[in-house]
Amino acid sequence: MPTSLLTHLQCASCGRDHDAGLPQNLCACGGPLLARYDLDRGAGEVGPAALAGAVIAAAVAAGGWFDAGTLREPYRIEGKKTIGLELLEQFGWSPPDVIVCPTGGGVGLIGIDKALTEACRLGWVHGPQPRLVAVQAAGCAPLVRAFERGERRVTPWPRPSTVAFGIGVPKPLGDFLVLDAIDRSGGCAVAVEDAELLAAQSACARLEGLFACPEGAAGLAAVSRLRAAGWIRPADRVVALNTATGLKYPDVATSAAGAG
Repeated sequence: MPTSLLTHLQCASCGRDHDAGLPQNLCACGGPLLARYDLDRGAGEVGPAALAGAVIAAAVAAGGWFDAGTLREPYRIEGKKTIGLELLEQFGWSPPDVIVCPTGGGVGLIGIDKALTEACRLGWVHGPQPRLVAVQAAGCAPLVRAFERGERRVTPWPRPSTVAFGIGVPKPLGDFLVLDAIDRSGGCAVAVEDAELLAAQSACARLEGLFACPEGAAGLAAVSRLRAAGWIRPADRVVALNTATGLKYPDVATSAAGAG
């Protein structure tokens, strides 16, 4: 990004990876300031997200600002695409049968789909493509609702409420891209309750020694549900993506342990 053309950079965020990574990269290249707008960790209405978006849009229109929000910046999908490429490489260029992806804004799943599509066109992989599964929390599941209704765009989720803050996005900008990718792959969208994902987080720590984040644990809970329903077959090779460490929000696991 030619930082000399910009004076400020903004992004709306839940206060997690996106706005934590941007300042590091901007400082490294002597870039502009970052103004972050927290979306209250998914604790309330659609309002804060819409307000942050409106503030940023107005600043960009006035000049001197660049919107680095999800799917509004030029290169983030290319970065997320490496998830799909690394999966293909690690599977010996024989794709898994199912890829389960925690989905908020959807850029991860979109990037994976792009990697799979391009690898197929380049002749790097052959045969059936993986079925893509978008996993959301039941307390904020606009993509799941649209998928179940056969719709290509989502309607905003009125009151997001989940401990998996990273997937608590009430109106993903790239909703149609996610839903198209699911449809092309023969995949599905699944919503899991907070109690399910917290149980999966605990089981993963106990059995694998891995402290998954709530979003990653949501994917594990979805795998269990899809396996029980027969959608995932015994011989299927399944990848469930864990998008962060649970150490990012230990209060969630601590509260769950106390409640248990």
